[in-house]
Amino acid sequence: MKKRLSLNGRRLTLIAVLLPLLGLFAYVILRAGPLAPVAVVAATVEQRAIAPALFGIGTVEARYTYRIGPTVAGRVKQVAVQVGERVRAGQVLGEMDPVDLEERIAAQQAAQMRARANAAAAEAQVQDITARRTYAAAQARRFEQLLLAHTVSEDLVEAKRQELQVTEASLLAARANLDAARQETARAQSEHAALLQQRANLRLLAPVDGLVIARGADPGTTVVAGQPVVELIDPASLWVHVRFDQLRAAGLRAGLPAQVVLRSQAMQPVAGHVLRIEPVADAVTEEFLAKVVFDTLPDTLPPIGELAEVTVAQPALAPTPVLPNAGVLRVDGRLGVWRIVNDALDFTPVTLGATDLDGRVQILDGVQAGDRVVVYSQRALAARHRIKQVERLPGVLP
Repeated sequence: MKKRLSLNGRRLTLIAVLLPLLGLFAYVILRAGPLAPVAVVAATVEQRAIAPALFGIGTVEARYTYRIGPTVAGRVKQVAVQVGERVRAGQVLGEMDPVDLEERIAAQQAAQMRARANAAAAEAQVQDITARRTYAAAQARRFEQLLLAHTVSEDLVEAKRQELQVTEASLLAARANLDAARQETARAQSEHAALLQQRANLRLLAPVDGLVIARGADPGTTVVAGQPVVELIDPASLWVHVRFDQLRAAGLRAGLPAQVVLRSQAMQPVAGHVLRIEPVADAVTEEFLAKVVFDTLPDTLPPIGELAEVTVAQPALAPTPVLPNAGVLRVDGRLGVWRIVNDALDFTPVTLGATDLDGRVQILDGVQAGDRVVVYSQRALAARHRIKQVERLPGVLP
């Protein structure tokens, strides 16, 4: 009897110890284990208008770049400007070594004078032969009249006719020589003018008011025709070559206002606008290309190639249901949100509209204003999960 009582006492003691442990275990499972409610941050769908905007990254470029160099190969004699200097239109930027150009010009001048003298001699010859032809024609007419009067012989008249034919042939040859001399004079003049132009081209002049951005050669360097010695840009033609993601570039068009934030002037955004959309997109990066110009140039001109962040504002849209885009998820291939209905989860497919840079997105279909939607969750959700709404999640929201 005593042994049975002792056994029952041990059972009761064991049960008294196990029951609290089982209760603690159940509490842990329900509160901190896999069956515990998932902490979520929820937001209310609002009916409001949003102003969508596009964000892109670009580089500063110059619309007009001038590369000034010689028209023929030669050696650089001097470069009169340094990188960063502003120049005026017509200012001398540098000069090429003429080498033997002056001697060639002098020789061409002599050739031109010789061609003019030859032309003058040919013209005098034409005048002389013209006078002899006139005399020969008069003699031929006179002897023909004498032949009619039977005072001269037929042979003498024929001789006069031949003299006239000879002078006419000589006149044709003299006129041909005169044309050749005149053409030679014109050729000599053209070659002389070309050499003078070549000498003028030795002076490298600024075509416009601009800023020197590069020196491609130093004095003593031999360059080929067309190789730039100095590069200029027109500072007023600076713009930003911007790339926009094709998926988010709907509504992008010329004329939209923009804010340009240069990397070197991050605290001073500069107003601008979209000048044009390039007709060819980047098929590799799937981006649209656009040119954004400054409404007013910054006081400190940005260097060519500087990175810039560009925000293009679009017109405000009509009020629609709006929620933070962090609440939109893709579950089983469907795009939707987790709605909170009577403290339970319901995955609702939605149709999205435009977004703004504050992280809000239009919901065109699926939810209504006033619905509660999960924005952030402690872990991936399922319809069977219990949830616990909190103000913030550590490490997720500030």
